[in-house]
Amino acid sequence: MSILITAEELAERLADEASRPVVLDVRWSLAAPDGRPAYRAGHVPGAVFVDLETELTAPPSPAAGRHPLPDEAAFTAAMRRWGLRDGEPVVVMDDLGNQSAARAWWLLRHAGVADVRMLDGGLAAWRAAGGALETGDVEPEPGDATAHVGAMPVIDADGAAALPEHGVLLDARAAERYRGAVEPIDPAAGHIPGARSAPSAGNLDADGRFLPPEALRERFAALGADGERPVAVYCGSGVTASHGVAALALAGVAAALYPGSWSQWSNDPARPVATGEEPA
Repeated sequence: MSILITAEELAERLADEASRPVVLDVRWSLAAPDGRPAYRAGHVPGAVFVDLETELTAPPSPAAGRHPLPDEAAFTAAMRRWGLRDGEPVVVMDDLGNQSAARAWWLLRHAGVADVRMLDGGLAAWRAAGGALETGDVEPEPGDATAHVGAMPVIDADGAAALPEHGVLLDARAAERYRGAVEPIDPAAGHIPGARSAPSAGNLDADGRFLPPEALRERFAALGADGERPVAVYCGSGVTASHGVAALALAGVAAALYPGSWSQWSNDPARPVATGEEPA
């Protein structure tokens, strides 16, 4: 099953009661973590706002990172607030090339939702296709979906430390953060030793759509992630790493997520930190 849907396909499905998906709007960024004002100013008709900081994340801590995964009970409650019902299709979207919506895609897949897709190109693609916008909030009827987490592979800090010896660990942050040239939010600058730089923005074209599968395969194969060895992805706190997992899925490569990511790793003084360019 595809993990993407075009704006035109979404419009057709929204017009058909029999195939209408639940649309979730996951507006978020490091610069603007509260996406609700932007959502209220204009969103896909019927789309429900998802708060990444409270609904896609457990409480943060230095030991767990800035965006730990929510537990099964908390995510079940969130899914029901969004109006999700077991077996119904879901579409997630944002205005950032799915770099925040991918967190919802990953969590829903992890929770056992079979049909969840990202709106390719996000809100810009919807507008470009002539899609209407509505303002204000949408309060759906509560759903009955239940999360059964465990469908997607994850690794912990020890797994991330060991992976470069026998597999490929990809860092989805911007290249300057990987190198350690800057670090705007976490306590140490640099990357996990042995990791390779694969910024999530490099998965997208100039319009914020995912690159074609063949281009993604070429990109990841050049980093050693060709499906022949285990692959995992991390980022600052597990958000854009989900985008990397999605891009790898489009390329035909299964990948695990390191949820704690750099925000967990860099808070542990026992963990080594590498800086500079990629390993040879």
